[in-house]
Amino acid sequence: MKKYIIHILCALSTFCVKANKMPNIVLIYADDQGWMDTGYQTKGQFQTPTLDKMARKGMTFTNAYTNAANCQPARACLLSGNYTARHHVFAVNSTNRGPKEKMRLTPVPNRDGLAVKNITIADALKGVGYTTGHFGKWHLYTKNGKGGSGALPSQQGFDVTYDSFGDGELPEGAKGNKPGPKSDPKGVFDLSKQACDFMEVNKDKPFFVYLAHHAPHGPVNSRNSTREKINNPYEACVYDLDESVNRVLAKIKDLGIEKETLVLYTSDNGGCVKTQKPLRGEKGMYYEGGIRVPMIALWPGVIRPGTVCEEPVMQIDLFPTYLELAKAKIEKELDGESLLPLLKQNGKLERESIYWHMPGYLDKSKSGARDKNFRTRPVSVIRKGKWKLHLYHEEWLLDGGREKIDNNRAVELYNLDEDISERNNLALNKKAIRDELLSTLLAWHEELDAPMPLVKQKKK
Repeated sequence: MKKYIIHILCALSTFCVKANKMPNIVLIYADDQGWMDTGYQTKGQFQTPTLDKMARKGMTFTNAYTNAANCQPARACLLSGNYTARHHVFAVNSTNRGPKEKMRLTPVPNRDGLAVKNITIADALKGVGYTTGHFGKWHLYTKNGKGGSGALPSQQGFDVTYDSFGDGELPEGAKGNKPGPKSDPKGVFDLSKQACDFMEVNKDKPFFVYLAHHAPHGPVNSRNSTREKINNPYEACVYDLDESVNRVLAKIKDLGIEKETLVLYTSDNGGCVKTQKPLRGEKGMYYEGGIRVPMIALWPGVIRPGTVCEEPVMQIDLFPTYLELAKAKIEKELDGESLLPLLKQNGKLERESIYWHMPGYLDKSKSGARDKNFRTRPVSVIRKGKWKLHLYHEEWLLDGGREKIDNNRAVELYNLDEDISERNNLALNKKAIRDELLSTLLAWHEELDAPMPLVKQKKK
């Protein structure tokens, strides 16, 4: 993996219309919306007219990934620009989730959030003159800041922060999901309105909007008027979310700043309500259904309408992308790579591989999981081109490692071009590829000093 120390000094005239004004950045983050949960992806099963329009007018990423399979670590990766192996936010609340007697290793303890000292996207953009606003779910705050983690949005670069479930402002850093009023049960319209008001106030200077919705995460709710049109509760919830995005885009158009504003829409992890088939698995798993997500970028005049990017990208790539756009100069080691060459269709990314690291356990096994006890056991994953390898640490540490790799089930290897459902394990058929990816993954562990689960000590 190539390391990136960011010292970006770029000419802005390429990217914005108004002289001496850096481009506005709007990041819309859905909660638990899977790769298959849009109209453009399912050819009409979902009614998402706004997202479908974004896809027609902008760029869709068919191989876009979150950096973790559930909410909290995904947000930590997004905002920090780092893999979980660096910041140690691996799960929601705990990595010790599930039947203890079935856990063969001692998991790495989880951090509940990012330390205040961690430089976020908002910190970096604020440092070069952006006004920054966070609207919606935070999920990275720990009361009392145990272990130096769990900072609030206002401590991590946001000038304005607001959260709501549609019935009034919540305390900063509040947790949980709850039904709001019937007119806005997931708070999507309240949050979008606040984001729109923020853009109007700051339309004459560069701004960064991080709009992190609670939808369509459960409990699934929608307006009564939507349910009259769409019978399925989840699909109705997604429709309301889509309509709230429409209001944001309409405000950008009304303000006359479309050509100065990059809008990107994505989700924190895979879906968990509707099946993600043909993908295997769902939220909490490191099969494709848990980590592949929708992603659309819209920027009139820069992104060619209706373009499709098939190159694997990750949400940690957004930090260096925004830095390049903003002429930012910071000193921080980032793990992603700027997506500007892809957005402008004038180049490719330099890296060869992308990674995931989850040294713990998640409970509540569902369809597509490897076993009946856990959504995931300790695992690391690498994707290189069409190949994807899973390394399961229990079998690797306890059942003979590389010496017995042909028999211990420590490794799974899939050709995603031919087997997007990850059903045909080729670890024994493609040993040379398996061994190459495994060696690369182990080297990445060493490079990042990735924390590993430990072999349990026998009681005396």
